[in-house]
Amino acid sequence: MSSFSDYLENKVLAHVFGGTAYTAPATLYIALYTVAPTDTGGGTEVSGGSYARQTCAFTVSGNLATNTSAVEWPVATGTWGTVVAVGVFDALTSGNLLAYGNLASSKTISSGDVFRIPTGDLDITLT
Repeated sequence: MSSFSDYLENKVLAHVFGGTAYTAPATLYIALYTVAPTDTGGGTEVSGGSYARQTCAFTVSGNLATNTSAVEWPVATGTWGTVVAVGVFDALTSGNLLAYGNLASSKTISSGDVFRIPTGDLDITLT
């Protein structure tokens, strides 16, 4: 993933340097985008056709967090468009964008397709 959102950057700074407690979300959700978000959010999240954000757990080692199991969306019952980016949220719907990044290769999802991120292929790094 290429970036933390402004929301998460502000929470981390306030927590580490300002003494303001931040509680990490108990569950993280992965969203798919046809137009990538930015640090402030936005973008165009997939909707319709049986789409819903999917849960994801991560393991952390050094400056890398990676998904511990595959993330798989249900069979699309309509056209989702061309997925170009993913985002990590703290809620199933609405919520706060925490991190996001563009896919190495975009993927067009048509009715009957399944989008899947294999174990270890969703990496979040701090540099």
